[in-house]
This record gives sequence, C-alpha cells and structure tokens, in this order.
Amino acid sequence: MNKKPTYKQFGEKAILVEWQAIIDDEILNDILLFVEKIKANKKINYIDLIQGYNSLTIIYKKFIENFCEEVALLKSVYSSTLKIAKQDYFLWEIPVCYDLEFGIDLQDLSKKSSLEIDEIIKNHSETIYKVFFVGFLPGFLYLGGLNEQLFFDRKPNPRLHVAKGSVAIGGKQTGVYPQNSAGGWNVIGKTPINFFDVNTPNPCFAKAGDFIKFNPISLDEFYQLEKEIKEEKYQLIKTLQHA
Repeated sequence: MNKKPTYKQFGEKAILVEWQAIIDDEILNDILLFVEKIKANKKINYIDLIQGYNSLTIIYKKFIENFCEEVALLKSVYSSTLKIAKQDYFLWEIPVCYDLEFGIDLQDLSKKSSLEIDEIIKNHSETIYKVFFVGFLPGFLYLGGLNEQLFFDRKPNPRLHVAKGSVAIGGKQTGVYPQNSAGGWNVIGKTPINFFDVNTPNPCFAKAGDFIKFNPISLDEFYQLEKEIKEEKYQLIKTLQHA
C-alpha cells in the first residue's frame, strides 16, 4: 500500500489530500490521525475537514496565498509525532427487517447469484462493518467490510424514491438511507432507527472509525420498535470498542 498522501489545490480555499484509492482500514486510521493532528494545530486556519474513503479535503477560512507553504505545513503536521488522545469508538447494533415487504430487491439479487435469500441475509447480518465516513446525505454512513458474495452492481436505473431506513447494497458497499431520497443501490431491508435527527445534540450518532452490526428482526418486531422510537422509549444498543 502507498500510504503517503499527495496534495493538490482544490479551488482557491481548499486543499485535497489523497491516499491510495482503495477501501482500507490502515488508510482510514491514517486519515483519522491526520484529522486529529490538524485539529490540534493552531496554524492551520480551516473551517471544515471533509473525509472520504481515501481523501481529506481541508476547507480554509481564507484564500490560500501560498500553496507550497501550506502543503509544507500540512506535511510537517502529518509526519509529526504529536501524541493524540485515544478516541472512543463504539459498535452500534442496528435492528433490520429483511422481510420481502422491505427487502424489495432480495429476490432479484438471489436470481442473479447462486445465493438463497436466507444466505444473503445471513452474510449481510453476520458482518461487523466499519464506518469510513459520512456523506451523500446527512447521516448516510459509508460502511466497509461487505462480504464479497454480496458485491452486486448498482441498479442500472436508480429509483426516484427510496424509503427512509432502507438498508441497501451498492457495489462493494452497504449502507442505510437516512431519509427518503433517490437511490441506485439494491434494497434488502429496512431499519426503524433514525440515522439523522437534527433535533438532537449529536444529529448522527455514529462517526468515522465506529462499527455497525445489523441484527435481523421480524416484521412484527419492526413495527413494535418503530412505535417505541416514535414514543422515545427505545435505546439504541452500543458497546465501547476502544477506551
């Protein structure tokens, strides 16, 4: 793996830092550490840090007057041995109903592969996924670790409406639509959990570096949980992974 990042100007007020274009835990950890080092350095006058699978876009408050000097500063920060406080990461358990009422593409995926529907559900729900970044929509988690047997192409014609909470597969990735939207991934289930709530202090409960586990539930359990969530009686299960 080519771990060292490259730097390029991204407009007048941003620098794009890129790592090797692969989904990789080591690259994720490198980006997370770099983010913390940037946050700890008062010389970098940024207003936002936008993370991708293998990139970090640094948005500056002002125009970049000297790109080379700014990159030199970033490189020194990147290679510094500054001690960063250890971050806490959580495993979030997400109940998912894979009933065909919600898993509207399950039968099609089963026909396209050698997998029975139960095998698709088993492979999807047995994996613990890592959150690489949040994007596309507020609260949309990009998850790495999908079982290779579940690598399915995106739909040739995206749907104009995908329901909030839909659990889907697109290429080598899986994720949850946090709100009603258009979407081209294959829908295999639905969760009643809210992945983004602007009315809470932390609108998106998970962050890059956290983990997600999908737990299968029945249709009856789905509607019961949906009711409990609306009545604010449901507590999402999370487990601390790193102290």
